[in-house]
Amino acid sequence: MSMDFIIAAIITVVGISTPILLAGLGELVVEKSGVLNLGVEGMMLLGAIGGFGGSVMASMYGLGPLAPWIGVLTGALAGMLGALLFGFFALTLNSNQVATGLALTIFGTGLSSLIGVSFVGRIIPQFGSIFPPELARDPILKLFFGYSPIVYFALVMVFAVGWFLRSTRAGLILRAVGENDLSAHSIGYSVVRVRYAAVAFGGAMAGIGGAYFSMVITPMWAERMTAGRGWIALALVVFAGWRAGRLLAGAYFFGVLMALELYAKAAGFSILPSQFWAAMPYLMTVVVLTLISMRDRVGLNAPACLGKPFLPAT
Repeated sequence: MSMDFIIAAIITVVGISTPILLAGLGELVVEKSGVLNLGVEGMMLLGAIGGFGGSVMASMYGLGPLAPWIGVLTGALAGMLGALLFGFFALTLNSNQVATGLALTIFGTGLSSLIGVSFVGRIIPQFGSIFPPELARDPILKLFFGYSPIVYFALVMVFAVGWFLRSTRAGLILRAVGENDLSAHSIGYSVVRVRYAAVAFGGAMAGIGGAYFSMVITPMWAERMTAGRGWIALALVVFAGWRAGRLLAGAYFFGVLMALELYAKAAGFSILPSQFWAAMPYLMTVVVLTLISMRDRVGLNAPACLGKPFLPAT
C-alpha cells in the first residue's frame, strides 16, 4: 500500500465526513435545548439546492470569485428557513416533534427536487484554496492544507460548539432549558425563544452540510444527493452522548466505513451488499428512536426534556 494511496484515502474520509459532522453539530445544539428535529435530511437537501442555486445565480451576475461563498450563505439560509418552519409547528403550535421532523424531511426532499430541475447540467465555480497552493502540492502537507474551506470551518465549529455549551452563560441557559424547561421558565428565561435560536442554528449547519454536497463533493445538481447522510448525523448525536468531541470521532468513523465501501466497489468486491448500505441510515433511525424512548431504562445521557413539548403552567 503506497503512501499516495494512504494520503488519498485520508483526504477522502475527511471530505465525506464533513457534511455529517456539520449537520450533527447543529442537531447536537438543537437536542441540547430539548428539541428533537428529525428533519436533518430535509434541511440538508434544502441547503444543497440553496447553495447550488445561490452559486449559480451569483455567477450569472458576475460575482464569480465570491460565488462559492454566496452559495454557502444561501445554503445556510435555506436550511435555517426549513428549520424555522419546523419550529413554528413544533414550538409555537406544539405539534408532535417526531412527526413534524419527518414531514420536514419529506418537504425538503420534494422542494429540492422541484427547484433543482432548472439547475440540472449547470456548472458552478469551485472554492479557491485559503492557503498558498504550493502547500497543497506537497504530498504530506496536502493532508493539512489540501481541503475545502468548509472542512476547516467544520473543525473549528467542533471546538466552538463544545466551548459554547460548556463554558458560556448562553450555553448554560440552553442546557438548562433542555434539562428542565419549567424551572428555566420560572426564573425568567424564554424557553421558546432559546429553542427557536437553537433550531435556527441547527438548520443553518445542516444547510451548510448540504451545500457541501452540491458545491464540493459533487459540484453539480442531482436529486437526493445527500443519500441519507442526515439520518446518520442524527444517529451520531445520540451515539456520541451529546458531546462535540465524540461527535467528531463518530463522524470520521462513519467516513471510514463509507470510504471502505467506495474502495471495495472500485476494486470489484464488497464485504456487504449495497442494499445494506442503502438501508443503514433508516435502520439507525429506528435504533435512535428506540433508544430515546427507552432512555431512562438504558441509562442514556439525553437531555431530560428531549422531544417533549413545553407546556407552562397557566
